[in-house]
Formats: sequence, structure tokens, C-alpha cells
Amino acid sequence: MNKKMSYTWHLRTLMAERGHFATTDLVPLLAERGIHLSREQVYRMVTTTPQRLSLDVLAALCDILDADPSDLIEITAADVSVAKPAIATEAGHAPPVRRTTIRRPTGS
Repeated sequence: MNKKMSYTWHLRTLMAERGHFATTDLVPLLAERGIHLSREQVYRMVTTTPQRLSLDVLAALCDILDADPSDLIEITAADVSVAKPAIATEAGHAPPVRRTTIRRPTGS
């Protein structure tokens, strides 16, 4: 049994709860904490779930929103069974084995 890890990004929700409704509100607040991101980068970080996130950015967001990392990122793990692929054959028999013969080139 394997575990499938996933996470939910709650930045937009936390911003709304704290009265920040425009993504551009974060740009100067991040800059005050030494994080210089473009308006477009901040917009993508707020509106989509980031695949990578700097710990400096995470720390700055937590400070700005007075939150913990667990408030921003909700991690879930689900058990997933991995099925081995079955080889489809006629009448349940294994497919025939193909053998290859390698021959040396004849010398001149």
C-alpha cells in the first residue's frame, strides 16, 4: 500500500479573512520583508497552488497574515493500492517468449 500525498493552498482564503482582497496588496508587504516579487508572480501565488515555495516567502506570508504554515498549507495523505498491470492474453496463457540470436559479423 502506498500513500498519495496532496495539499491544499489556503492563501487566498487567509488573505480575505485578514481584509486583503487584492493580490497587489501583498507586493509592498512582501517587499518590506525582503521578498521582491512581481505583481504577476504574486498573482499566480495567490490564485493557483504553487508547486515550489521558498521558505523565505512562506515565512513572510505567515508574518503578514499572522498565521502558521499549517494555516496556509493543508496536507492530506491517502492510502492508494497499486495494482500490477496484467498481461492480456488469450485463454489466460502467458504470451510466447521471443528469442533473438545475435550473430557476429563475418570477417573479411
